[in-house]
Amino acid sequence: MAHSLNTAPSPAGGPNQPKLDTDDIWQARVDLAACFRMAARLGMEEGICNHFSAVVPGYDDLFIVNPYGYAFAELTASMLLICDFHGNVVSGSGQPEATAFYIHARIHKNIPRAKAAFHTHMPYATALSMTEGDPLIFAGQTALKFYGRTAVDRNYNGLALDAREGDRIAAAIGDADIVFMKHHGVMVCAPNIAEAWDDLYYLERACEVQTLALSTGRDVLAVAPEIAEAAYRQMREGDPESARLHLESVKRALDRSEPEYRR
Repeated sequence: MAHSLNTAPSPAGGPNQPKLDTDDIWQARVDLAACFRMAARLGMEEGICNHFSAVVPGYDDLFIVNPYGYAFAELTASMLLICDFHGNVVSGSGQPEATAFYIHARIHKNIPRAKAAFHTHMPYATALSMTEGDPLIFAGQTALKFYGRTAVDRNYNGLALDAREGDRIAAAIGDADIVFMKHHGVMVCAPNIAEAWDDLYYLERACEVQTLALSTGRDVLAVAPEIAEAAYRQMREGDPESARLHLESVKRALDRSEPEYRR
């Protein structure tokens, strides 16, 4: 299912090469590696096909992404690639998977607020993307975290193997933070890695409990819009700090069981 990316060789190093050995960039690598490892632990990945990316701190025209051919559970901070928007690998060994490049490069280029972009085929969210109508019902408290923040890309068009498809997906996201990609999966866009992880995790939890509720055969009752809006605002007020602490807890758990993610 995954596809290799065929691009021209990266340009040779020179005096204008970016400085990529800063503490901030290494921390972004570590944080992203932690997200890959925990996503694998929770069954939120699919083989070698899914991809997370983050804009390189200090360089809005570069992004960190996972290399082609590796499962999330294998990834470490130093294995992650840094790419430009033309498909050149500026730092790292290997290439990004083709759809990873064409989706993530265009999202980061076209949606500057999306400093992190996480794409998965995680089972419950993907299952709901295959159903009739809007995937998410704002019926459970966790789902209200996403009230007014979702979009639906209803025009599945096959694999994203060129920039046009990446541009189409970016346009479908619009002002949303989360897009359900019909017949495909989900994309979470956020201002930083911690908030992307937090949204991805709770989105799958919301989709899981909705699927369980639907399985009872009973009607699933949405929360009244005015209450949903109020609860959403309460949740979003503390989201950045809660997300930061959530990611720190992920790293502590990994430090105990698989600390090699930091290498």
